[in-house]
Amino acid sequence: MNKVTAPYDFRRITPGVYGKRRQVEGEVVALLHVSFQDRGLRLIETKSRAVRLNEIHELMITDEDGQPGGGADRVRAIAFFEVTKPGLVVAGDKVTVGVKPLGTLAGYDETHMPNHMNIVVKAPSLDEPEIRVGDKVRFKAT
Repeated sequence: MNKVTAPYDFRRITPGVYGKRRQVEGEVVALLHVSFQDRGLRLIETKSRAVRLNEIHELMITDEDGQPGGGADRVRAIAFFEVTKPGLVVAGDKVTVGVKPLGTLAGYDETHMPNHMNIVVKAPSLDEPEIRVGDKVRFKAT
């Protein structure tokens, strides 16, 4: 079986490739309370993902320096959210939940696709953030 590869070198996709884009928004629909020290997430090489209206994705945090093409072992699963304002999310975006900053978008893990994507955010710590069902999730271009 041949390994599928991208038609281009992902290292050539720098932040300057992305022009202006609107803020992506969602709403927390379920809370999660679990952390891992050895999760073994494999972040895909792609820096951006289009998220569609009404999709549900998992939001995770890590205190490691995860990046596209890398990985993360120390992670906390914090919530599932529904996309209410679709668009393009890009590694490096600032992520907030409610009115509080959560961290910086690190990358994406596709372990559970096509059911949902794990969206991994680099946070200052693995402390469980205060989140409620109904809180707004926002991804803002930097």
